[in-house]
Amino acid sequence: MIRKKLLLLALLCSTGACFAQEKENDLKEYHLNLPADSSALDAKAKEKLTKAFYNIYPDFARANSYHTKKHLSVAFSDSPAITAEDGKMEISAAVVKDLSEKKLEKAMEAALSKNWVSADTIRKKGFQLVFINKNQHIDPAVQQSLIDTYFEIFPVLIKTFNKKTTKSVVFVTDTAYGGVAEASGNRILFSTKYFKAHPTDIDVVTHETMHLVQGYGYSAGPVWLTEGIADYVRYKYGVDNVGSKWYLPAFNGKQHYTNSYRVTARFFVWLEKNVKPGLIADLDVQLRAHQYNDQSWATLTGKSLDALWEAYSQNPAVELTYSDKAKGKKG
Repeated sequence: MIRKKLLLLALLCSTGACFAQEKENDLKEYHLNLPADSSALDAKAKEKLTKAFYNIYPDFARANSYHTKKHLSVAFSDSPAITAEDGKMEISAAVVKDLSEKKLEKAMEAALSKNWVSADTIRKKGFQLVFINKNQHIDPAVQQSLIDTYFEIFPVLIKTFNKKTTKSVVFVTDTAYGGVAEASGNRILFSTKYFKAHPTDIDVVTHETMHLVQGYGYSAGPVWLTEGIADYVRYKYGVDNVGSKWYLPAFNGKQHYTNSYRVTARFFVWLEKNVKPGLIADLDVQLRAHQYNDQSWATLTGKSLDALWEAYSQNPAVELTYSDKAKGKKG
């Protein structure tokens, strides 16, 4: 089921055209820094090394993490082996001269891929997941749960909210990342530290893949709305919120809809049940089309956002049910 890869060059965007556009847009941000004394390389060898850099390193950086340095500093060594990592590479001038362009690219690719414990490609029913693991101590059960949740929930979210969403996604378990998880493009970073401490919080996948489905781009709407929708989707479509010990908070008078995440998500559950079923899907469509504005709430419900919150504050009771994999149903 799982096949090992080196660098997964063509799998970092929803389509080849999208990846090509991203590459064209930011390739100029990448730089190869040669030593001040590069006399060991003639002009032809420098051109070959530079070409190999632009063909290989940007793809590695995108797959590795967008925090990866966009410059690669080269140091010459006497060893025939190439060593490479985020922002650094040691290589023999003789290797650069002797290898063909294709063989030099493959050697650089292999050296960079050693920064990952594994890079696997899993395909099921038209969906693809590239799983880049950078943590040699990851719990295999956690890794499998992340994979299983992707294939269980992502097709549902695409079908429900945005059929144009990419069906090729990259997961990266990042040992340096200090948050919980974050989505960018078609890639999701997961904190290995977080999942070591919270191995059952698998529906982080549901929240983050919803961000891929949202795909709103910049200036589509407020962050609290984007994150509130993602947590609302986790509540409604999550596979095991009980197992994750994840619940929406009880209402209190200090809350506000701009608190985001679970506070906003509970408000959305109330709106769906008491004001307008399908409201969140309607807002999602407007945000993606960059048609959302302050009047959207009145247009869709007949009341302003503040009036809706006031009504919720006066009577916030709502029946909540949570997915519970142990019971095989909503709990």
